[in-house]
Amino acid sequence: MQIMMVAPIKKRKLGKNGLEVSALGLGCMGLNFGYGPATDKKEAIALIRKAHDMGVTFFDTAEIYGPLTNEEVVGEALSPFRKEVVIATKFGFKPASKDETHWSALESRPEHIKTVVEGSLKRLKTDVIDLYYQHRVDPQVPIEEVAGAVKDLIQAGKVKHFGLSEAGVQTIRRAHAVQPVTALQSEYSMWWREPEAEILPTLEELGIGFVPFSPLGKGFLTGAIHQDTKFDKTDFRNVVPRFAEENRKANQGIVDWLTAFARKKNSTAAQVALSWVLAQKPWIVPIPGTTKIHCLEENLQAADLILTKEDLHEIEQAFAGIQVQGARYPQHLMERVGR
Repeated sequence: MQIMMVAPIKKRKLGKNGLEVSALGLGCMGLNFGYGPATDKKEAIALIRKAHDMGVTFFDTAEIYGPLTNEEVVGEALSPFRKEVVIATKFGFKPASKDETHWSALESRPEHIKTVVEGSLKRLKTDVIDLYYQHRVDPQVPIEEVAGAVKDLIQAGKVKHFGLSEAGVQTIRRAHAVQPVTALQSEYSMWWREPEAEILPTLEELGIGFVPFSPLGKGFLTGAIHQDTKFDKTDFRNVVPRFAEENRKANQGIVDWLTAFARKKNSTAAQVALSWVLAQKPWIVPIPGTTKIHCLEENLQAADLILTKEDLHEIEQAFAGIQVQGARYPQHLMERVGR
């Protein structure tokens, strides 16, 4: 079923600012945040290092993941070959109360950014962050001030590239006018294609790269999740409408079709889903995450799977007739995207 890797993962350039990375990155969040109990630290480090051994040079984390502990794991895992990899992390949140394990308050004031970058640098065991994203747009702080603060960090040699996450078109344009944006990170996959309407054309116009998170639909497009799946009580998907039992049942046809198509390509549903994302634009670099080495190996083989024009047309025709059920976020989180 699986495709053998015969060469290192190809490289891609994120936008026009010279940032070159492996065509597939590794989203590290799920190793200890968002999808149930944390992975054993030694196992998490081993997985990250396995990804590096297989040619991944792009690793994604954030201070809120854990919180703080994900950056520590990534920093320790990558420290032996720091100069060979690109590390992306994010700012923009703070604890919502004295309970510092619950980070939900937005915070992107320039003085805050310039303070928290020091913590990220220390946890990541590095003297420079390759790509520093604003995690979510803060409506209380003009984006020009945010971009200006990151510009100062770039001039100080603490950051190399500026990124945004889940930002809307006007925010992207305003930020880019102050400090060129290297990459936008937002959700994008076969079953969440909203970025195609306005975001992708804007990024292409401005020369900004695109880093899709959840390119496997938070695991659904792999076929490993079905209507009877029980998530851990700490799993974020428990509050995601698209993962309500009735919506998983309604959306099962997507995976059934994808699995059958993948079989014709001597591949897996996950590999087709990732290859499809890669086929959309040459400046797109998805960052699938996993806690299992066999899934990591499966995902990375997608870089060698070529979908023909006929394949892409067949996929397009199939999905044109599918109405995905369920919102991708609960309402209170939907209010924080696309600003």
